Amino acid sequence: MDELDSKLLAALIADSSTPVSALARRLGVARSTVQARIERLERGGVIAGYTVRLGEAVLGRRIHATALLQIEPRATAAVVGRISSMREVETCHSTSGRFDMILRISAGTTAALDAVLDRIGGIPGVRGSESLIHLSTKFDRSP
Repeated sequence: MDELDSKLLAALIADSSTPVSALARRLGVARSTVQARIERLERGGVIAGYTVRLGEAVLGRRIHATALLQIEPRATAAVVGRISSMREVETCHSTSGRFDMILRISAGTTAALDAVLDRIGGIPGVRGSESLIHLSTKFDRSP
């Protein structure tokens, strides 16, 4: 990857719906150059896909939380298998330290969030948990 690729990626991360012709004008190169670079970055696995980021009009109506889980030794695969079927769990990360997993959860109501947390706590192999309800987003750099 060179500087042009980096600038192109930054522009696509900011707004992946930007037309190729607009990207070419912004980067000062030919449209065909931008198109070829995008195709090469896709083939090389640098760009894995494109998505829609929901705005506050949708996200603001949901309750978000982080759940920190302690897992019994050798139970991680089984716990991940059970958690992966829960639509409310948006991400699951393994981690080091006092907790073994970090989950990002989204639910329509506090009652629904409570039910999800109860289901997670009832999974065999989950030794303990702590949950944190998100109150507001100060900034979000995720693509």
